[in-house]
Amino acid sequence: MAKRGRPPVEITLTGNERRQLESWARRHSSAQNLAMRCKIILLCAEPALTGTQIAGKVGCNPATVSKWRQRFAEKRLDGLIDEPRPGAARTISDDVVEQIVIDTLESNPKNATHWSTRSMAERHGISHQTVSEIWRAFGLKPWEIDEFKISPDPQLVDKIRDTVGLYMNPPVNAAVFAVDEKPQIQALNRIAPMLPMMPTTNQRRSHDYKRNGTIDLFAALDIASGNVITELRPNHTSAQFIKFLNKINREVPKELDVHVVLDLCRPRDYADRWCV
Repeated sequence: MAKRGRPPVEITLTGNERRQLESWARRHSSAQNLAMRCKIILLCAEPALTGTQIAGKVGCNPATVSKWRQRFAEKRLDGLIDEPRPGAARTISDDVVEQIVIDTLESNPKNATHWSTRSMAERHGISHQTVSEIWRAFGLKPWEIDEFKISPDPQLVDKIRDTVGLYMNPPVNAAVFAVDEKPQIQALNRIAPMLPMMPTTNQRRSHDYKRNGTIDLFAALDIASGNVITELRPNHTSAQFIKFLNKINREVPKELDVHVVLDLCRPRDYADRWCV
């Protein structure tokens, strides 16, 4: 008995179309729907395969194969891209959006330090939810203020060049370390030993703990190898810090010079002995 129904549309691909379809189907950044459509069309170009066989290979319904075969035959590659979904037309013009952005960046309201969504909405005759969406789209947050500090050090530029140079182009036959500390770490101890993890049972520890004061952690990162030299000290006095620097010097081969990139803003008691 002969099969009834409309014969499927024949798909013949050009070289550019095949390369583009294979690229979309293989690329990880492609949407899953687009990748599936590309695989369908590539298989449709094989004359020996039926729609049911293609659906089995791709993992979809035969009606889906017929739909995208027909869409590709009519519009080629453009037919595989999702068309814009119907919806309500925009009520806010691009000119209004542009003016809201300009007002936010270049002006301030009367009797206020910055615009709010409601004051901006009142100015332009729109809802404050719309203003909020526009600000969110452009990453505008008028209520937030970040701070920065300009150093008065006349040698700041030279110091920055030296520091960046150590990272980007370290000297030959030298070890460069980035040194920092974590002060006043609470030394806590549980009142009972830790119980190990067992099958069907999580690792357990007592809720109560005992304070043993604080401790200071010094760390030096070798920027070339990634190795870290660490040491725990009872406090962060200049004497303890000098001991840590001596430890770094002992662990570096004698034929290498030692360069240290150090932030000295907080521990003032180091300033009389060390500088950046």
